[in-house]
Order: sequence, then C-alpha cells, then structure tokens
Amino acid sequence: MPTVDDFRQKYAPAFALIEKGGVRLDHLHVQDDKLVMTGAACSEDLRNQIWNEIKGVDPNYPDVQVDIEVDTTLPAPPPDAPAAQSYTVVSGDTLSKIAKNFYGDASQYQKIADANGIDDPNSIQVGQELTIPA
Repeated sequence: MPTVDDFRQKYAPAFALIEKGGVRLDHLHVQDDKLVMTGAACSEDLRNQIWNEIKGVDPNYPDVQVDIEVDTTLPAPPPDAPAAQSYTVVSGDTLSKIAKNFYGDASQYQKIADANGIDDPNSIQVGQELTIPA
C-alpha cells in the first residue's frame, strides 16, 4: 500500500508548487491506494497550475483524488526574486561599463562592487568572476 510519502515523491512538482504557493491543505491521506488531498489555493490560476503539474507526472492521475477550492482570502505567494548572474571580466571592462550593460545605468556600478567586496571600483582584473546582483 503506498504511503503519503510515496505520493509526495511521485508528485513532487505538484507538492513543490503547493508549498511555494502557500496552498492550505486541509486533508492529505491515503485511502483505497489513492492520495486524497483537499484544500484551498489563493487563485484559480494557482489551482490550475497544480493540476498541470499532477497531469505532467501522470496524465490520467488514477491514484490521486484532489479537491482544491479557490479562497481569495488566502495570501498570494511572494513573487520570485530575480536571480543574480555571473559575469567574467574581459579586456576593456569597467564596473561602470558592466553596470550599463546589465542595468542600463552606469551609475549602478557600486551595486556590483558591493556584491563582490570590491573596495576600489578601478581594480577589477581580466578573468575575474563577478556576481551581478538582480
């Protein structure tokens, strides 16, 4: 007989979205070899995304019974924070030039300097790996 953990592994993408989206799970148990899940999501879109993840694992989903309603009083999940990028310094680069390239504003060079612990913005070296914060 499969366990809840077995289903969590099988449907990991759906459970990741449930966690990330702040879905309220009211019931989560196994009954008659099926995962039974009831709860609420903050939006129809999130509910549909969860179903898409379930169907992505198994288009027929014969081992899952899901009833997720929409409850607009639930808080929306926080937006994804943009990721930092990596950049390797090439000949002719300055922090201002790099800032202009990534941010469209050369005066943002200090953001790059701070993220990389650079005290002197004129001291970057060719081949140096920089973190470019979002």
